[in-house]
Amino acid sequence: MANDETVAGAESASLRIDKIGMADLSDALKKGYDDFVAMPSHAVFLGVVYPVIGLIIGRFISGQSLLPMLFPVMAGFALVGPFAATALYELSRRRELGVDASPSHILELLRSPAIGAILELGAMLLLVFFVWLVAARAIYHSTFNDVMPASVDEFVHQIFTTQAGWTLIVVGNGVGLLFAVVAFSLSVVSFPLIVDRHVSALKAVVTSLRAVGANPGAMIVWGLIIAGSLALGSLPFFVGLIVVLPVLGHASWHLYRKIVPH
Repeated sequence: MANDETVAGAESASLRIDKIGMADLSDALKKGYDDFVAMPSHAVFLGVVYPVIGLIIGRFISGQSLLPMLFPVMAGFALVGPFAATALYELSRRRELGVDASPSHILELLRSPAIGAILELGAMLLLVFFVWLVAARAIYHSTFNDVMPASVDEFVHQIFTTQAGWTLIVVGNGVGLLFAVVAFSLSVVSFPLIVDRHVSALKAVVTSLRAVGANPGAMIVWGLIIAGSLALGSLPFFVGLIVVLPVLGHASWHLYRKIVPH
């Protein structure tokens, strides 16, 4: 009974949120890279699976004459990145504590009290991802009257040499940015917080939103770092993501540590 009251009290209390600066972002990236170097076999498994799935999705879409949806799928795929990086947060947590950080411990998350909240947040990000795809599909339909290009060359010509194409670029990227901001704000702190303290999904989301509100400048820069790194890592053929994704995942853990101190 006393333990239940302690957990309930911790759940209802607001966690402290610290201010961070550019030096903290740089340090988080450095520590993320150190984790990647120290645990390459652990991190690469996620970094390989992620781009391979992306390639499969891209191939499926282009093969089904749905080429216009390729970019929305690949861009939106990053929305669920924090959920996919949960295993990396656990590895960074264990290394930070100085305990065994072998890959087998990732499976312990499935038995963790945090698994329910992790799955809830993962479902939330998947919902954001699918709503983004619906929105992207609607934007293309309203711009090009749902006419599908017959080839990649025709699609590129449509996008970059017609007024409708430029409209699609501006509107599509604008709407996509809104979805990215929402997903980022909901998840930048929430997933590592759940892994670390086993709080509820609601408390984790509220804390993440508070963290973004308390550090708008640093969070904007962090979002740009993530977006730029993913863009560079996607060239050529997503190979760079094998390094970029694990480093960003580990770095996100260390950034969380700076924002929500013990």
